Amino acid sequence: MTTWIRFRDGDGRIGFGTLDPHSGRVVQHDGALFDRPRPTDITFAADDLTLLAPCEPSKIVALWNNYYALSQKLDKAPPQHPLFLIKPPMSVIGPNEAIRRPRSYHGKIAYEGELGIVIGKTVSGASVEEAEEAIFGYTCVNDVTAIELLQEDPNFAQWCRSKGFDTFTCLGPAIVAGFDWRSATLTTTVEGVERQNYPLDDMIFSPAEQVSLISHDMTLVPGDVIACGTSVGVGSIRDGARVDVSIAGIGTLSNVLAV
Repeated sequence: MTTWIRFRDGDGRIGFGTLDPHSGRVVQHDGALFDRPRPTDITFAADDLTLLAPCEPSKIVALWNNYYALSQKLDKAPPQHPLFLIKPPMSVIGPNEAIRRPRSYHGKIAYEGELGIVIGKTVSGASVEEAEEAIFGYTCVNDVTAIELLQEDPNFAQWCRSKGFDTFTCLGPAIVAGFDWRSATLTTTVEGVERQNYPLDDMIFSPAEQVSLISHDMTLVPGDVIACGTSVGVGSIRDGARVDVSIAGIGTLSNVLAV
């Protein structure tokens, strides 16, 4: 596995590179993350860097009802095609950045811990095998929702509005290439209290199937993120509370809902 991060160094310069999880050293790379990046002689201690969102997607495709356990709890039939919405790129923040409550909204805000697929090459109309090759790696996602807006208008469910606010897509702390999602578990804690703990292999559509099917609906480009959907245990966040989304092998994504 290779762990990729984006960062800001002590001089304010933004870069990217590979992190050795054992030594905590980062090797800066030149070029483009998704187009043959080249290692340099510049290294850092990870603790001296500020982590940023690990990629800059043109769009985030967020799935709903993609886990059997959640489907059963909701008494919904497993979908025949991924059910998804689009989140804007301005909704993205990185590790330790604040989730900001919209000034126009005073209701409940919910967390959703999810696995994120990061696209590494342009893909359209792909087979499952081609889609697998287009996956660069995986990251953690907190898909934040202004939950009371979702059904505010009884005539139209406002998925994009309720999930598309600035800071409502938390990504990080890294992208891990070669990650075995099938053997991994995701946990979400709020102020240290576990709220979600579910196996990723309970997914209805595998990552490659998601990429393939969605690529028949729209072109996916390098850096795009597919949030694979969440499972049981979604709940609300109090103002000032910290949410940690953790996947062993990727890391922990921490964000606070700003007061």
